[in-house]
Amino acid sequence: MDSKTIISKLPYSDPFLFVDDITEVDTEHIIGQYTFKTDEYFYQGHFKGHPVTPGVILTECMAQIGLVSFGIYLLSGEIDQDVRVALSSIEIDFLKPVYPGELVTVHSEKIYFRFNKLKCKVKMINAETETVCNGTISGMLIPKRS
Repeated sequence: MDSKTIISKLPYSDPFLFVDDITEVDTEHIIGQYTFKTDEYFYQGHFKGHPVTPGVILTECMAQIGLVSFGIYLLSGEIDQDVRVALSSIEIDFLKPVYPGELVTVHSEKIYFRFNKLKCKVKMINAETETVCNGTISGMLIPKRS
């Protein structure tokens, strides 16, 4: 399954899609990227004059790439267009800010995947290869059967 196919199966659309590309994926890990556009709706009023990407949006980006996109790949033989996701746990440490216009890369490694529950170790890095946040995310992926 290629990047475009995975992204087309995501249950998100603009302005809440935070995946531009999946650069690498196999049964153990996924790597994807997103560039935070300077005109994203959430920058308006978030630290007036000095916008910073909210932590909840960074978490969402990591979940969309590191959990949902990865889960779609792992379930590739079982899903149709629709995937429902029930997030079950998140533990993220925020280390550096992400500013408008920044490219981030999300690395996710599978901890386990069983009974459609996926738990991953996730890390987001910036263009300077600095870790901006990391932690674990888990959730249930409920595929629509073909």
